[in-house]
Amino acid sequence: MVKLGSAFSDNLVSSGKLRSKQKSDDPPWWAGAGRALIFASILCVGFFILLWRLFDLTVINGREYRLLSDTNRTRDLVRHAPRGLLLDRTGKPLVSNTPQYRLIKPCEGGDAAECVSYLSQEEGDRLIRLGSLPGGEYIEVDYERRYLYGDALAHTVGYTGELSREELDSEFYKTRNYRLGDRVGRMGAEAVYNERLRGRDGKELVEIDSSGKILRTLGHQEELAGEDITLSLDASVSRVAAQAFPPGKKGAIIVAKPASGEILAMYSSPGFSPDAFSVGMSQAEYDSLTNNPDLPMFNRAIGGVYPPGSTFKIVTSLAGLEEGAFTKSTIVEDTGVITIGPFSFPNWYFLQYGKTDDAVDVVKALKRSNDIFFYKAGEWIGITKLAEWARKVGIGKPLGIELSGEAGGLMPDPAWKKTRFNTEADKAARNDEWYLGDTYHVSIGQGYLLTTPLAVNTWTNVIANGGKLCTPTIQKLNSLRAERENCKDLGIKKENIQVIIRGMEEACAAGGTGWPLFNFAVSKASGVTDITPVASPSAVPKISVPVGCKTGTAEFGDPNDHTHAWFTAFAPLPEDAIPDDIKATENYIDGTPEISVTVLVEGAGEGSDVAAPVAKKILEEWFSR
Repeated sequence: MVKLGSAFSDNLVSSGKLRSKQKSDDPPWWAGAGRALIFASILCVGFFILLWRLFDLTVINGREYRLLSDTNRTRDLVRHAPRGLLLDRTGKPLVSNTPQYRLIKPCEGGDAAECVSYLSQEEGDRLIRLGSLPGGEYIEVDYERRYLYGDALAHTVGYTGELSREELDSEFYKTRNYRLGDRVGRMGAEAVYNERLRGRDGKELVEIDSSGKILRTLGHQEELAGEDITLSLDASVSRVAAQAFPPGKKGAIIVAKPASGEILAMYSSPGFSPDAFSVGMSQAEYDSLTNNPDLPMFNRAIGGVYPPGSTFKIVTSLAGLEEGAFTKSTIVEDTGVITIGPFSFPNWYFLQYGKTDDAVDVVKALKRSNDIFFYKAGEWIGITKLAEWARKVGIGKPLGIELSGEAGGLMPDPAWKKTRFNTEADKAARNDEWYLGDTYHVSIGQGYLLTTPLAVNTWTNVIANGGKLCTPTIQKLNSLRAERENCKDLGIKKENIQVIIRGMEEACAAGGTGWPLFNFAVSKASGVTDITPVASPSAVPKISVPVGCKTGTAEFGDPNDHTHAWFTAFAPLPEDAIPDDIKATENYIDGTPEISVTVLVEGAGEGSDVAAPVAKKILEEWFSR
């Protein structure tokens, strides 16, 4: 060991130890300046968070929060727009909008339903006249649709129903600003013209306090009523048609303007009350309506298909004359029955009374509805040409009326039969072949042939208007140009039209099958000017209305041999078709045929007995004006 002397004494070592001890007693790094650094860091982070939150509230989500704030102090009150009216061709309303008043009170923690009170129309009107209501209450006005002609126009005018949540989620309603609870057309004209009828709801922006009381109005947007639509329908004729139809029977009526195809009345039986859908019905009532085996909501006038019976003889006559298969002078001897092998094809007159009509031309065949003549006519024409002419007048496809649910019917021919009966069993039994008997059946409106009442009315119009096929429509056509554009000229020879009109005129004259329309006349009404001078002023004024008609009694395979009763007619006859005896002795209406009527009564018997009286009442209503 080396000793260094007093300069390096033990004091030096002690001093070093002392300094080391003093250093270990210094305060930690987070004390003093370190503490300030931590505080400053926390302050900066907190300040940054506040700044970010402020940025989020004001910039990023500012619009959303401003909207929430405004919503909490404002409310949009809906001002419902009345739906447009449906009017008949004379301007009569077919529907009405009945105001419904609801008193809305501020809700203070209760069920929202408790804040709505339904008011009578008188009380609602009184409160609206008061203007402002106490305590922030306000009146909400909605409209209940009422149908003024009930089931007489139910299938044509239709009804409205509320949108379901599923429908509201569809793209169609989303893009048109519909809301839950809005009502839309569900059938008929209500559905066809829904977008024009619906109108546009208005709004009233009001400021409210925390309890929901209205403080003041901030803005107002007027509601816009829906457009009024004028239809081709005639309300009075429609009502008479429904009243004239045999009670408890199923069937349909079509009344139209031959020159344009405009529908004046369309009735389907049984019907339903469209008001039930507006006022509301129980689930049991709804189920009873929709599950009814008589299908009251089914529009038989355009959707029902039936064998047309002898009304089709109009088409057979047209095809035969146009194709030159026979002429107006062609004579067929009525033998009562045509026999082909084991099959017999009788005339109805021989079958019922054991009598014949002797020599028959096309005019007499239409007058007497002689089956023997039309069996032979179908044979001469051939099924191919007959089917071509049937399709020309609209049979076998929808005619294009605006209403949904129109059926096309069926015009059979050999190609159709091969397609229809195509099994090996059918081919083995030769069921797929077309036989002369098939042509016989079709030529008198039986067999596989099926048409709608609308189609029967349409081919009646082809004869009445001189050979034009007009698209049936429920829209009123306001000009001759519109009427012409709605019709297509089929190029039928005028002389052939005249022959058929002559046959239809005789069918509604003595000796014809349309006995309820024999000598048809109506009492003179004020305002009727289109008549010849009254021959005897002292006589009771009567106006003769020359009518062209065709009866039909169609078999449809009923086990009890029931038949459909058909009747189709138009009036008045053109001037050149009016019989001389009427021109010489009576007051009469002449000119362009104004109206056509087609009546079908399902399973009711003969057309002349059951359907013709219905048509007569409709014609009386029209011409008595």
